[in-house]
Amino acid sequence: MNKQTITMLEYNKIKENLRSFAMNAATKGVIEKLEPSSDLSIIKSWMLDTTEAKLILEKSASVPIANLNGLEQVLEIPKKGLNLSPEQLTLIYGLLENVTRMQRFMKDKNFLAPAVSTYAYSMFDLGDLRDEIYRCIRNGRVDDHASKALLKVRKKIAVVEERIKSKLDHMMKSAAYRDMLQDPIVSMRDGRYVIPVKSKFKRNIDGQILDQSSSGATVYMEPNDVRKLQTEISMLRAEEEIEISMILGILTGMVAGYERELHITIEAMIHYDFIFAKAKYSRTMDARVVEINQDNRISIHNGKHPLLGEKCVPLHFNLGENYQSLIITGPNTGGKTVAIKTVGLLTLMVQSGLHVPVGEGSCFAVFRELFVDIGDGQSIEQSLSTFSSHMTNIISILKNAGPQDLVILDELGAGTDPSEGMGLAVAILEKLYSKGSMILATTHYSEIKEFAALTPGFENGSMEFDLETLQPMYSLTIGKAGKSQAFAIATKLGMEKEVIHRAQQITQKESYPHVDNEVLGMFSTEGFEKITHLRDNARSKVKNQIKKPQKAESLQNAVFQIGDRVFVSSLKTAGIIFELENNQGEFGVMVENQKHYIHKKRLKLHIEGKMLYPENYDMDIVFESKENRKKDKLMKKRHIEGLSIEREET
Repeated sequence: MNKQTITMLEYNKIKENLRSFAMNAATKGVIEKLEPSSDLSIIKSWMLDTTEAKLILEKSASVPIANLNGLEQVLEIPKKGLNLSPEQLTLIYGLLENVTRMQRFMKDKNFLAPAVSTYAYSMFDLGDLRDEIYRCIRNGRVDDHASKALLKVRKKIAVVEERIKSKLDHMMKSAAYRDMLQDPIVSMRDGRYVIPVKSKFKRNIDGQILDQSSSGATVYMEPNDVRKLQTEISMLRAEEEIEISMILGILTGMVAGYERELHITIEAMIHYDFIFAKAKYSRTMDARVVEINQDNRISIHNGKHPLLGEKCVPLHFNLGENYQSLIITGPNTGGKTVAIKTVGLLTLMVQSGLHVPVGEGSCFAVFRELFVDIGDGQSIEQSLSTFSSHMTNIISILKNAGPQDLVILDELGAGTDPSEGMGLAVAILEKLYSKGSMILATTHYSEIKEFAALTPGFENGSMEFDLETLQPMYSLTIGKAGKSQAFAIATKLGMEKEVIHRAQQITQKESYPHVDNEVLGMFSTEGFEKITHLRDNARSKVKNQIKKPQKAESLQNAVFQIGDRVFVSSLKTAGIIFELENNQGEFGVMVENQKHYIHKKRLKLHIEGKMLYPENYDMDIVFESKENRKKDKLMKKRHIEGLSIEREET
């Protein structure tokens, strides 16, 4: 969709609202890049995700989405030759733990949400990496039992520390040192144990001064009795750091080995975060799934502008059934612009796979493009530049619009001489109609109302107005032309009857003979046959190009591909194609970790593999056991005597 349409219909505000339901920064980035699609199959897939995710939320509000913030940066660290820290490894462990939870969570959602639950299988469990991180990293540090060498050195450190504390404790309690000490407290300076000695007694204690207080009254001394022990402990700590570095290096190497799998898992978790954000947004708006078509039919029942919420009046709207162009008229601030914006924005949302706040039975068309020209605030000083700006935009629309497009025009022909503006408006409408476009326009020109009433394919619509309260009712009525209500409003506000009467005379063109009273003659339908013929030609070309989506029934005879999810009628369950058709017309199907050969007549396509797995996905992860995959990886690196892969015969 073009940027002008996105801006004018405030589509970015929808994305901003949607972002607030995403947990991770990466998901918010995906939403930021979200754009409407014009591919019917893609839109249906997106919409199915939203619908199934919403069903899951209605059954279980808590979905185990992992915290992914910072993980992408963590996976870049091994590439720089650096070890991952315990905190960073804990983040990876958290992801893998969430994968296990998500797969467990989705296991019983197969019938409720067959498409969404299947995405869990595209994530990698990586149990060996998860278990190794859990074994080695506890509470943000390398655990004592991560290796025997680390356990041994830490026990030595504990023993030496205990001896140091014992000696220092003895000094604290000794009567010989009691008067020399400032406080009976052992502290540390530069990683070494010290005691606080009064400055005047510093020569009475054998030891080394490591620090002193700001006043100089206290010196912190390391007694010679513990100095050798502290040197020993420093050496042990160096050994500890070397062992910790080795352990972190091994874990970092494991993470680097699974870099591709981790990236795919992160992408899958981001996708889950995205579709559940759509589902949460749908629940907030009280929105629903709608029927989607390629027949240019829009039918909206009780539709609401998603940014106005409950305070807006529900919209009832139809286009594409009996007429292809709707001209809406009515007083200023009567809701004409809100009505056309609602139609446009809801269409963009549907083509983005989002639910929309409408009533049951609503349907939307899929358009190649939405072209929009909606005016901003009116200004006499800026009227020329405003008109020029609108004309520039409309010229671009006339060049690019076609039979698969919806064109939305607000106050068509405004901002210039009324007679010229009216003529331009009619000519523009005729041109767009001849190109096969669907048209939704608002106007104040009474002549255009007559044009819509007389011209095939066009229909009038009006915004209701309460003459008693002088307030717009913001309700659209199709099939009836609206009025500006200027005379009624002026009369109600107390304007003299003589002035109102004179205004009516002028409007009815009784006093100005130079005004053409044969205005209706301009809109003869005789010449419109050519325009209708051009429209029919444009529409027929598109119909021949549109590839009709395959219905589920016809997919039974489709050629299945490896990775496709199929329903096996004889087993009454679903499986994944692992081998293509053989001479007997049988496909290899994996069902619940068991491989079967089943005739194609007993198979029905459920979900295409390309919708389940990323491009170039390693299908061995699905079809091979973890043990065989490990063996395969080792055998690709080097020859190992006696190592073989055994696969069960099917």
